[in-house]
Amino acid sequence: MRHKHDIPSPSGLPQGLRRRLLLGLAAAGTLPLLQGCFPVVATGVSAGAAMIADRRTSGSYVEDEGIEWKVSSRIRERFGDSVHVNVTSYNRNVLLTGEAPNDSVRGELDSVVAGVDNVRGVINEVVVGPNSTLTARGNDTLITSNVKARFLDARRFGAHNIKVVTEANVVFLLGIVTRAEADAAAEIARTSKGVSKVVRVFEYINEEEARRLDNPTGASK
Repeated sequence: MRHKHDIPSPSGLPQGLRRRLLLGLAAAGTLPLLQGCFPVVATGVSAGAAMIADRRTSGSYVEDEGIEWKVSSRIRERFGDSVHVNVTSYNRNVLLTGEAPNDSVRGELDSVVAGVDNVRGVINEVVVGPNSTLTARGNDTLITSNVKARFLDARRFGAHNIKVVTEANVVFLLGIVTRAEADAAAEIARTSKGVSKVVRVFEYINEEEARRLDNPTGASK
């Protein structure tokens, strides 16, 4: 007989709800008690919470983390300190930003990305020039933080649905968004202190699809 506070077996729940239950249990500290009932790999409560809110599938979210690591490692092994390249993967599309010493090296970066499994495409925004200074990178970090904070303050869209990358005062916006969300985000970023340019690297969906992705309970993500 089940009492009202009994926790149902996760294996009997829809995948979307099951994932939320597992992550919720991890956050509550009860997950270790249930590990004998079903296999779980806990990668951290904060990462789990971010995955829940994200419009990417859980598989794509994890793949993006792996793609970033693989591409960054291969660039570092191949070019060392001769380049400064930041790698951002979103829904398996890879954005490259930073600096390369010449056009030849910049072009080779595309082939490095293409050699990594499961990459859908590459957006190479690396510029030819000397590596940026630590001061410049610190300023970019401040711009990114400010833009994210303004997204939250505006409350015009789910700030967690948009990833912000800043390079040399240029803000790149990534995410799976509606046209209205994209326009609002671009306007906020454009009017943020220190921003010289905004580049949209979005995948567009309609309002109905956005609602479905934001409320996946009972559906597979």
